[in-house]
Amino acid sequence: MLPDRYLAELTSNLGALEALARQPENTLKSPVPACPAWTLDALFGHLGSIERWAAAVVRAGKYVEEPAPPAEKAATWFLDGAPDFLATMASLDPAAPCWNFGPPPRTAGFWLRRQAHEHAIHLVDAHQASGLAAPEFAEDFMLDGIDEALAMFAPRQLRLQRMTDPGKAVTFRVPGGTAWTLGAGDVAASVTARPQEMYLGLWGRTSLSETAVLDGDVDLALRVIRGPLTP
Repeated sequence: MLPDRYLAELTSNLGALEALARQPENTLKSPVPACPAWTLDALFGHLGSIERWAAAVVRAGKYVEEPAPPAEKAATWFLDGAPDFLATMASLDPAAPCWNFGPPPRTAGFWLRRQAHEHAIHLVDAHQASGLAAPEFAEDFMLDGIDEALAMFAPRQLRLQRMTDPGKAVTFRVPGGTAWTLGAGDVAASVTARPQEMYLGLWGRTSLSETAVLDGDVDLALRVIRGPLTP
C-alpha cells in the first residue's frame, strides 16, 4: 500500500478513537476483553505512549525511550497528544532513514504502516470495551495487516524465541488471495480464513481455532495459531 493510503486509514481510525476517548468516565472504566489487565482508559494511555514514542523516533531518526502513561485520566492525555502525533505522521518522508524494529530497509515509512495497523487493532478493542459492533476495514488494508503479522511480526517472534519453532511449515491462506508460509521445511498444515477473521485472529481479537479451516496436521496448526504470532 502507498503511504497516502496508510495515512488515510490512520487518520480515520484515530478520529474514531478520539471520539471514543471522550466517552463518560464510567465507560472508560470498562475492561478491554482482549487485554484483561486494561480498562478502556488504560488502553488510551497505551496509545498515547505509543504515539509519543513513534513520533519522537520519526523526528530523531533513532531509538528513543517510550514514555509511561499517567496513572489516571489517560484518555485525556491521549487526546492532548493525538494532534501532534498525526501531524508528525503526515509530514514524515517514508524513505528517510529511521530506526525501527522491522527488517531492512529501516526507513520512516515503517512507522506509518505500523501505526495504521496499531490504531486499527486498538479501535477494535475500544469498540469491544464500549459494547459496540466491530469496526469495518477495507479488504486491501486487512490483507496488508495480515502480511505485516505473518511476514514481519511472526518471524520476529520466532527469532526472539517468544514462540516455539514449529519445526515444519504452516501456510496461511485467504480465499482468493495471497498465501503466507511460516516455518521451514515441508508444508504440514494450512490455516484458511476470510480477511477479517485472519486479520483480527492473528492479533488475538477473534479465535482462529474457531473461525479458520485447518487442514493437514491440525495439532501443528493449532500450536502455531497459539503462537503468539504477534506481541
